[in-house]
Amino acid sequence: MAVDLSPIDENLLAEITSLHGMPKGAFNIRKDGELVERHSSAFIDIETKTDNPGIDITIKPGTKGETVYIPVIVTKSGLKDVVYNTFYIGDDCDVKIIAGCGIHNNSHQDSEHDGIHSFHIGKNSRVSYVEKHYGEGEGTGERILNPTTNVYMDEGSFCEMEMVQLRGVTSTVRDTNAELAAGSKLVLIEKLLTHDNQMATSNMKVELKGEDSTVQVISRSVAQDDSVQIFNPLVIGEAACHGHVQCDAIIMGNAKVKAIPGIEAAHEDAQLIHEAAIGKIAGDQIVKLMTLGLTEEEAEQEIIDDFLN
Repeated sequence: MAVDLSPIDENLLAEITSLHGMPKGAFNIRKDGELVERHSSAFIDIETKTDNPGIDITIKPGTKGETVYIPVIVTKSGLKDVVYNTFYIGDDCDVKIIAGCGIHNNSHQDSEHDGIHSFHIGKNSRVSYVEKHYGEGEGTGERILNPTTNVYMDEGSFCEMEMVQLRGVTSTVRDTNAELAAGSKLVLIEKLLTHDNQMATSNMKVELKGEDSTVQVISRSVAQDDSVQIFNPLVIGEAACHGHVQCDAIIMGNAKVKAIPGIEAAHEDAQLIHEAAIGKIAGDQIVKLMTLGLTEEEAEQEIIDDFLN
């Protein structure tokens, strides 16, 4: 049975999924550790786990053009919500998955959501995954998000994952692990903005196990005020494979950014590249935009928005 959402709930959903109201098709909406509403479809089954809090999402072989939504919202202060979601994606699928978590905290108590997502992607399937994190509220309590993403890709599969955190999350530790079979390709895109005293750590481990497997890691981040970011990706080539890690960061104020891109080759035909760049916004960029009528603050924001898009 549908549950009425408050304006705060609706705003959180809009921020992380761009939804206004309940979606069509398969979806599972969770609030403060409890189910709000769930629907399966003809091709996608969503069932409650029997061993851990969370759900199993089974996408039937050959499913194409379907989107499944699994957002989480937290408005209860002092809550630590942990959920395990497992995706079983059949062979020859082409689907989109929209996830993410929004926290509203006006209290002095901390609010936390830890989502552990595992993806088993069948042969020759294509998956687009978008996960957005967002925090808001006037309280002194922290808004904590610690996601773990595990990806297991069968032969010939393709997966693009876009992980976005652009505002309001006090602390986050993101762990991403992937294993790629022959001919599979993974694209990991991370967009991050931290401000105030926020702390963000991103750890990645990608194992290229099959011949002609490929990974591309793209990280773009902005660190403002006194925030701290640590980016620690590792790509391991265990076959004739291709890997490229790119980390670009803008640093502002008293912020600190540490990027440690790593590559390990365990096969003579593994081709792995990493690069990292950290710097401030160039003064001539701001001046150029100011000549077009923008204030210094507006010019700075325009540059940041363009960098993260």
